[in-house]
Order: sequence, then C-alpha cells, then structure tokens
Amino acid sequence: MELWLPLDSYELQYRYKYQALYHALRDAIHSGTLEAGARLPSTRLLAKQYDMSRGSVAQVYDMLLADGYVHAYPGKGTYVTESLSVHHNDHSEAVLSLSPWGERLRELTAEHKRSREEIQLEQESVINFRMQRLLPEHFPKAEWKSALAAVHRSGWRDVGGAAGDPELREAIAAHLRWTRGIQTDASQIVLFSGSIQGITLLSQLLIHEGSPVVLESPGYQGVLHAVRSCGGEVIPAEVDEGGIIPQDWQAQTLFVTPTRQFPTGAVLGLERRRALLNWASKQNAVIVEDDYDSEFRWGGRPIEPLKVLDREQRVIYIGSFSQTMPASFRLGYAVLPSSLVEPLLAAKALYEPVSPALLEQRALARFMTRGGYMRHLRRLTRLYGDRHDFFVEEMNRWLPQAFTMQPGDAGLTIYAIWNGDKASYERFTREVHKEGVLFRDVEQYRLTPGHAAICFGFAHLEKAEIREGIRRMQAAWEKCTFSFQ
Repeated sequence: MELWLPLDSYELQYRYKYQALYHALRDAIHSGTLEAGARLPSTRLLAKQYDMSRGSVAQVYDMLLADGYVHAYPGKGTYVTESLSVHHNDHSEAVLSLSPWGERLRELTAEHKRSREEIQLEQESVINFRMQRLLPEHFPKAEWKSALAAVHRSGWRDVGGAAGDPELREAIAAHLRWTRGIQTDASQIVLFSGSIQGITLLSQLLIHEGSPVVLESPGYQGVLHAVRSCGGEVIPAEVDEGGIIPQDWQAQTLFVTPTRQFPTGAVLGLERRRALLNWASKQNAVIVEDDYDSEFRWGGRPIEPLKVLDREQRVIYIGSFSQTMPASFRLGYAVLPSSLVEPLLAAKALYEPVSPALLEQRALARFMTRGGYMRHLRRLTRLYGDRHDFFVEEMNRWLPQAFTMQPGDAGLTIYAIWNGDKASYERFTREVHKEGVLFRDVEQYRLTPGHAAICFGFAHLEKAEIREGIRRMQAAWEKCTFSFQ
C-alpha cells in the first residue's frame, strides 16, 4: 500500500527527517486521511518511498505506538488506533476531486473501509496487555464539554505564546504543590504537545554531538531516540529492584524515572536519590526526571519526586496528561530551573511560536481549578487499583511458576520476571501469540542484555478480559510442559 504524505512541507518545519515523518503521519491520523483501523504501510515500503532508512521509519512507528496513535500486531502489521476520534471536513470530497491525488486517496479510503470490519474482528479476538491511552468511556465528557463551552463564551483570548496558556500553567503549579510537593510557579512551567516533545527539545538544548548521556537500562525508548537524534553517546545505567544504581558517570546529563522506574516499577530510595543529586553537583550535570504515571497510587506512602530534594536547581521535572486525558488531547509539561526557561522557550519558538490547542488548554485550567480533574483522577485511581489487584491475584493463581511478579503501589504497568531461561521464554511467547495474547517484551527497552521479563498493561482491560488473557497464557504454559524449580 502506497501512502502519500506532504513530507516536503514538514521537512521545512523539522530539523530531522524522522521528525517530519512522525508529524506528517500524526496529522494524517488527526485529519482522517488515515482512518481509525487503517493499516500503515510496511517500514520497508515507506522507507523506499521517502528515501529513508528502514530503522528511521521503524523509530517513527515506535513513537506513534508509544503515543497511542497506532497498535502493532505481530505478523499482521501496524494499525491506527480504533478509539481515536477524528472529525472530517464537510467539503473533503470536493477537495479530493480537485487534487491530482484525489483518486488515489479515494481508493485508499475505500480500501480502509472495506478492511475495517475484518480488522475489528481480529482485534476482538486478541487480548492486548500492552499499555493503552485512556479509554473514552472513562473520561467525564459532559464536564469537559461544559468547560470548553464556558471558555468559549468567556471571550477568551490567546495570550500564551510558546510557553502555553498562563492559567493552565498556574493550575499545574498549584496541582504539583498539592499532590507532588513541588514548590514552583507558572513562570517555570512550559507546555508541550506531549512529554516526548519536551524531552526532544531538552535533548537538543542540552546535548551536543558526542556528548555522553546516562540512560536507564531498561528504560523508555522515546528518550533513547531523542538522545541519539542529537548525536548523544549513551551510557547505560543498570537498574535493579531499587531503581537506577548511582555511579560516578563521566557525563553531564541524566534521564531518570525515580518515582516509578519504567518499565520495572522500582521506586528509588532516599539514599540513591541523594547520591544522584550529589553526582549532579560534582559533575555540574542536569537531571531530567520523567514522572510519567505515578499519579495513580493505590497503596503505600506517596513518593516525593527528585525535584523536591533539588537544592541547586539541577533537576528538570517532566509531567504529562497522556494517561488522564483523551488520546486526541496531547499535553506534557516541564518544570524548569529558572536559568533554562528562556533558552528552552527560544528553542521551542523555532518549531512552535504559539502553543497549540490553546482553547483546550484554558478549558483544562478551568477543569483543574474547579476540582473536576482531581475527581476524575480519583475515579481512575479506584478503577485502576481494582484492576491492578485483580491482575496480580489471577497471575499468582494461574501462573505462579512462570513469573515472579513485581507489583507496586502505583502505575499502570506490572513488571514480571520470567523464572526460566531464554529458550523456554521464547517457546512460551510463541505459544502465547498463537493464543492471541499480546504484551511488551522488556527486551525492547534494554540497552544491555538482561533476564527475560514482561511489562504488562492492565488498566484498559475489563476484568473478564484480564481473566481470559491469563487463561490463554496458562494454556500456553501447559502446552510447553515446563517445570521450573
């Protein structure tokens, strides 16, 4: 399948070709050119069409996958997420008729529509334990529409600039002071189109060609892509059950997930937190702290972000609304040391002089200041906490020999270590895929070799789906006839 994208215009806006392709595909999804359920071209075909390496296209697909725009099914391909809601222009057919690409686009659209029912049937037969974005039914649509309407009636004006809406930045500062203990104000907060945009811009600002950069292994691949795109030399940092293991790294930038390490879920203790800050002081380094999903907490003592302990303004705190707002609403933010605010805004303004979706930003500010966001967060926490406990109970009941579970007090994924060797793990995963179960192999997050493990997402699944998925894994286990001691 050939897909036409106006890549030339995107290459004028973005420094790297993979960034241009990512934004072109993302906009094609939002506009409806790529409909929900549409199959994307193979990485080989797209690489050939746009004169890119296959690895670069695969990196773009990974970014879309991480951001919730697509789903990948082994052996079947990559598809646009079904739950994305796209509104089409009433004049789209007229525009197509005038375009020299109109006939081809109509053919692609018809092809997508013909295959959509078949794709839906395939998806219904699959139990997907990969972490997903917020499901539409879990969002308070009426309250959100009310906030949007109120902002629209208020005569609101765009005054945000590259930093984003000032009222939303004030609301985020208040939220962080109350829920995370971070003492900050709106002047230190910059908004982004998703946390990965903030991470990428910070990488471009902090990392020079050949600069050593410390990354967790295993860790979030989006950070790895951002660092490598800037020419950074990656130093893998080992992670154990207590999180990242501090070392005397010869580097000046560290990316870390201390409150809930991704993907292991390990919580970094106070001693190691202080060791990281001492290292940063000694090396005159910057620490980028990604606090990606720790707002969902159902037990234990809330863990303070590393930013709370920062006395030398060396920590950049990254937060996101990706797990609490609908998939079409992409918003992340950074809490910056004062010295980095103006340089980052100058860099951001080169790509995005005015922050996007400012009406929605102001509506979110209203949603937060009037208590709607916290009510929504509490509802999700109760729901996800119940599913977390159910998943752990069912796994311990049906697959106690196969995995050593590492459940935590927070977060939307569970880390499970395979109790056997690599060969037995590979055999098990083959049987599981035959049973129609998908999950994240932790190997894809590693920078160095490690023991076989799985990162299970559970929050998007009903209890019946969780039970069915575990039943299928147990059936795969029995077919393999393993016996671990």
